[in-house]
Amino acid sequence: MRDSTSRGHPLFARCYARFCPLLDRGLVASRRALLADLSGEVIEIGAGTGSSFAHYPREVRRLVAVEPESRLRRVARAAAARAPVPVEVVPGVADRLPAADGSFDAVVVSLVLCTVPDQAAALTEIIRVLRPGGRLRFFEHVRADTSVRRGVQRAVDATLWPLVAGGCHTGRDTVTAVRAAGFEIERLDRFGRAETGMPFPIAPQVLGSAIRP
Repeated sequence: MRDSTSRGHPLFARCYARFCPLLDRGLVASRRALLADLSGEVIEIGAGTGSSFAHYPREVRRLVAVEPESRLRRVARAAAARAPVPVEVVPGVADRLPAADGSFDAVVVSLVLCTVPDQAAALTEIIRVLRPGGRLRFFEHVRADTSVRRGVQRAVDATLWPLVAGGCHTGRDTVTAVRAAGFEIERLDRFGRAETGMPFPIAPQVLGSAIRP
């Protein structure tokens, strides 16, 4: 439920920094699976407090961690100093990444595509910075399986939820958006509260890997 907008959510950032360790307790296995086998140069969008840094494989030569909120960047820089790979924490937003065309082997997003104002624009930007054959690794909560639950998610998203939760939208069809952007999905696993501890309406979640053709 990380924010990647230029508008900023300082109150959410303060709360997120405080409660992120509680959230991470249920996500350790998911983070490790998300980052497994990555190598070369990687950019992580919406890095938050840097809770994923410890799980990057040593084959990653360089990690650029983009985070729009200044409070979270300060926490992330402390985490970067303890990381097993070189990490540079920088300001930026998902639809205007501070990176040259085709400059990364992989892009990582975790609970970020629910928050961006325009998923298509963010995914187009991700394709821009990826080298041909590069991978998008994503862990996101997505649209529910049943019509009743999807209706609840739509109702939640029409309330104050996006404002208080850093721009989060609970019912986005993120997998379809990834495919529509031109990615080829090579792996997709689906989880619920039992695996991640994240309850409905921010469930189910998907963990996937997609290739830029």
